[in-house]
Amino acid sequence: MEPDRQEDFRRNERLEALLQELNGMLARAEEGILQNYLRPRYPVILLVGCARAGSTLTLQWLADTGIFAYPTNLLSRFYRAPYIGARIQQMLTDPRYNFRGEFSDLAGTIDFSSELGKTRGTLAPNEFWYFWRRFFPYGEIQKLDEDALENIDVSTFLAELAALEAAFDKPFISKGLIINWNIPFIARILDKALFIHITRQPLDNAQSLLESRKKYFGTIQEWYSFKPPEFMRLRERSPYEQVAGQVYFTNRAISKGLEQINQDRWMHVSYEAFCQDPAGVFFTIREKFLKQDYTADWSYSGPERFECKNRIRLAENEARQIMNAYTSFAQGNW
Repeated sequence: MEPDRQEDFRRNERLEALLQELNGMLARAEEGILQNYLRPRYPVILLVGCARAGSTLTLQWLADTGIFAYPTNLLSRFYRAPYIGARIQQMLTDPRYNFRGEFSDLAGTIDFSSELGKTRGTLAPNEFWYFWRRFFPYGEIQKLDEDALENIDVSTFLAELAALEAAFDKPFISKGLIINWNIPFIARILDKALFIHITRQPLDNAQSLLESRKKYFGTIQEWYSFKPPEFMRLRERSPYEQVAGQVYFTNRAISKGLEQINQDRWMHVSYEAFCQDPAGVFFTIREKFLKQDYTADWSYSGPERFECKNRIRLAENEARQIMNAYTSFAQGNW
């Protein structure tokens, strides 16, 4: 049974029921639309990495460039009919379809703020997990074996991404943390993709995971975010060892997955380097797109830097427990 969340993070059951009803009605129409699409023409950007490493900020930053299509808070509610959702979003918010400011109150900007990955605003980026879970039936562990992967509805998944790309006529970008442990499979079915592996200093990443546990559940005893296969052993450890293992084993699995695909299709970005020089990351993305035969004649006009929020707030003994565990895992001693 899932542990109780703090009140601010509990689902709105009325909203869940409404969305289920709405998506049920729209799904059949979406199926007809998808017959016109096979697979994305442009590279799809997928942000991978451990939770609390900086993926939300990176997604917000890329969304703010205007170069990419991305799942918004509005679009995410159409998880079984995202193309229809995209067209509704354009009707309501795209200046090209404006009529005398009827929906001007829906316009907004991306302010680079979030709370445990959740943003505010109609057009702010969304994690899009409901869409991903349509196709990838993860259980407690976020890794599917080969038998499960063979049953994925690949054709519909690719058609949905292609339709979203076509609706906006832009490359599509999404968080992909949910597929951290199945990167080679995603690389096989997407002939054009760019995986961006975002990492953060281990102690800062682990500290943020602990703080997220406290904020989300009211205790550091409950696991926050996606679980690597090693969870079955980590769950017997202390919370400090658990978050150390979550950071280490998640990033190790991603690195091993990326080693199996062409280097033109992935890149590593540290949160600290990104905050210091986002333009450098931007131009690396552009280079990767050029290598995948996409004419990326982009210029950069975004922020010069972001505030790096790495600050150790743990007590000395807590930090020591985390780093001792991390070192032990890295040495294979556990």
